[in-house]
Amino acid sequence: MIHLFNGFQDQFGGSDLETLDLYHLLRREAEVRLWAASSRASAELKRRYPIRRISPLSRSVPDGGTYVFLGAHWRNKVWPYLIPKPRRLIYVFNTFHPKVIELTTRMPRMLGWPAAEMVLISDFQKRLLQIEGTVHPSPIDIGRFSRGPSKPERPFTVGRLSRDAPGKHHADDLPLYRELLADGAAIRIQGGMPIKDKLAPHPLLAILPQGQFPAEQFLSQVDAFYYRTDPHVETFGRVVFEAMACGLPVVCHSHGGYSDHIRHGENGFLFETTEQAARILADLKADPALRAAVGLKARQTVEQMFSPQAQRERLDFYLR
Repeated sequence: MIHLFNGFQDQFGGSDLETLDLYHLLRREAEVRLWAASSRASAELKRRYPIRRISPLSRSVPDGGTYVFLGAHWRNKVWPYLIPKPRRLIYVFNTFHPKVIELTTRMPRMLGWPAAEMVLISDFQKRLLQIEGTVHPSPIDIGRFSRGPSKPERPFTVGRLSRDAPGKHHADDLPLYRELLADGAAIRIQGGMPIKDKLAPHPLLAILPQGQFPAEQFLSQVDAFYYRTDPHVETFGRVVFEAMACGLPVVCHSHGGYSDHIRHGENGFLFETTEQAARILADLKADPALRAAVGLKARQTVEQMFSPQAQRERLDFYLR
């Protein structure tokens, strides 16, 4: 029995999606249960998945086996003392908060749980935190994603996808968007509500709320994917790899978990400054062959990351 714990508060959140993708993979070979570690779990997620609330009073509790916490915690809770102890305890750490590591790796003596096995989400995160652990990329079903049909009549379109969170957007991107629009490029931003009032309406600009389209549908409507955040730093960056799975050239700020997998100019582009990003996007706009070649390499990269052999090794870690 494997129990997966998550807050399940946001149906578009990276940690929530990571948990659900791991659930789909593991349930092929094991009995898996989903547990909401938050009382504010999304009603939509609870409708779509068999997510249970932890309630010792009604005997709705995990019953031993392997406990896997993904972006959720057992600290400062009463229920861990009232349920069977796990045989294995795994913590998938997908943030940059060292305080959380300390709280989750130093077990209260009275709890008597086994030491937590740490799973990190990227080598980038492991280097910055300087902690030991197994590195597993966030599982993604790349079979959902494919290159959209070519539409020569469409203007060169830059896409961006995220949650509607202010920290997901960088202030320097606003003048970049204005420059792109003035140069005849179209821009589609899903998850752009925090900046909607900061950009003047334009016939080539579409700003959509999070979840307006499934990721695979939204990404099929663009020619290049652009991504930079502030102050939030991506430990992994699922949306970047989803774009690569669609065969899109990605243009991303160099500080993020995705950066270890992007070889600049070959399967994507990394930039430090806004001026560098603008030049890269201008080159992509002018050169459809470059877009196609880099996009093909991007797709090959995620196929290697999520190959059957790689997925097998990650599943075996949880199943052993």
